[in-house]
Amino acid sequence: MSKVHVKTGDTVVVLSGKDKGKQGKVLEVSPKEQKIIVEGISVATKHVKPRQAGQPGGILKVEAPMHACKVMLVCPKCGKPTRLAHKVLADGSKTRLCKKCGETF
Repeated sequence: MSKVHVKTGDTVVVLSGKDKGKQGKVLEVSPKEQKIIVEGISVATKHVKPRQAGQPGGILKVEAPMHACKVMLVCPKCGKPTRLAHKVLADGSKTRLCKKCGETF
């Protein structure tokens, strides 16, 4: 079992590649492959053939999966890219902490 440090719906910033410095929302996470899909990042051109009568074909822009290690989570409280810390609360539940401002989210 493998884990990824981001969840669906998190805001992340890209650390390397052609989209370095851009921010986006995580749309999909694939922990088995260690890949994520981020909204508006790593956009690829896909040529689609019409499969049924009346269905249009053409060229689409789709977000391609990228490796999860190339992104860093953006803290929703302070708005800065940060590493995650985990804290176990008194009731036994686990929360995520921002390393920069110390806020839980």
